[in-house]
Amino acid sequence: MPVQLNETAGRIVEDKLPLHRKITYSFTDMAGNLLYCIISSYLLFFFTDVFGLTVGVAGTLLLIARFFDALDAPIWGIIIDHTHSKYGQSRPWFLWMALPFAVFVWLLFTTPDISGTTKIVWAGVMYILAGISYTGMSTPITSVLPNLTSNTEERTVANSFRMVGGNIGNFFAITFIIPLATFLGGGNDQKGWSLAVLLYAIIAVVLLVIAFADMREKNIERVKSIPIRQSFKAAKRNWPWVLIVSANVIYWVGFMARNSTLAYYFQYNMNDTNLISIFNGFTIIQIVGMASIPFIVKVFRKWGTTVFGLILAILGQFLMAVVGDNITAMLVGWCLACVGSGVACSMFFNMVGDTVDYGEWKNGIRASGFLTAIGSSFCIKLGAGFGSFIPSLIMNAFNYVPNHTQTVSALSAIKFSFMWLPIIIFVINIIPMVLYKKYEDHEPVVIRDLLARKEQTES
Repeated sequence: MPVQLNETAGRIVEDKLPLHRKITYSFTDMAGNLLYCIISSYLLFFFTDVFGLTVGVAGTLLLIARFFDALDAPIWGIIIDHTHSKYGQSRPWFLWMALPFAVFVWLLFTTPDISGTTKIVWAGVMYILAGISYTGMSTPITSVLPNLTSNTEERTVANSFRMVGGNIGNFFAITFIIPLATFLGGGNDQKGWSLAVLLYAIIAVVLLVIAFADMREKNIERVKSIPIRQSFKAAKRNWPWVLIVSANVIYWVGFMARNSTLAYYFQYNMNDTNLISIFNGFTIIQIVGMASIPFIVKVFRKWGTTVFGLILAILGQFLMAVVGDNITAMLVGWCLACVGSGVACSMFFNMVGDTVDYGEWKNGIRASGFLTAIGSSFCIKLGAGFGSFIPSLIMNAFNYVPNHTQTVSALSAIKFSFMWLPIIIFVINIIPMVLYKKYEDHEPVVIRDLLARKEQTES
């Protein structure tokens, strides 16, 4: 048995992904972020200042829609766990969901000639449909990773490629969408946003099709469909999964509170809308942190790398909050915050894959689709919903009025939501990651026992 175990371990170490597949794997998140980051960064702003809703209605709509939308994550996970096709288990969903995802996001940023309650219903329905289709496209991005390679180091590297690709999509989404919408609209913001998002949607479909064509899943012929009840059992006593889900939700609340109020801060507090695109353009610096993760993990391990990223984000936010109108100093703080939040975000997606192994070790059930769907898409949606809703509550309470000169109290509310609220949330975010440490210490035992079980089954 020891010889067989060593041979199996050797095969896993040699299970490397070719470079071209790591690159095309990154296309999945690049396509997703190309559209989703427009939603996460600008939808509240779009609803109030372009679409024509009040901030109170828009914020409430975002929360309610997000709450119901978040419930589709476990459903998509179960669907993926029960998918058996000639293309694989997770891979075919990049092809099947590319067009619905692109179409619904485009319709979300298209303003029909309607008003009143009908307009609110349109916004809510399109938001939910865009979210559901995004989950169907994005859940496989995480669930396919364990099927691409058994080598945990290769998974970390591939996940870094994915996050870099996602950051490139984010860069083009949040940096150029407003200038492009202004250019294409020719003075008509509603027309401009619709055309600009349509262009991005076409590019996203192309990227997803390329990723689907190049991707290959391994060892899925041994994966059997499990009853829905069994999927839920995979989460039973899976405490590292519970901690990662909790931490990821908290992270997205803080991240979205910052991103959803950026446009407001520079338009009203700084009186310079050009700074919106400039600061969003500098988010590309997240690539530095994301690309460095395989090296940082060797020093701080996974839980420590996540805490390190959160501390950087906190320090960057604090610097922005105390430097006043000094744009250069604000940019330094913004870059620091972006690098830190990028590192933390990447690690959550990486670690949720490890909790799939723990669930199999603890309960004898491997439900990669279900666990990763909740650990990724569910967290993003629920956290993003609260991350947009909380600032809208604060701004509404202090009398924010769209497209008007703001009162001193409204400006203070915008600054608090953009600067200080993320700091508070990121500090809280550190707590579950410290608790996660003991489960990371236990990972070698989990891997050893799973290898032994696999060898026993094959014998």
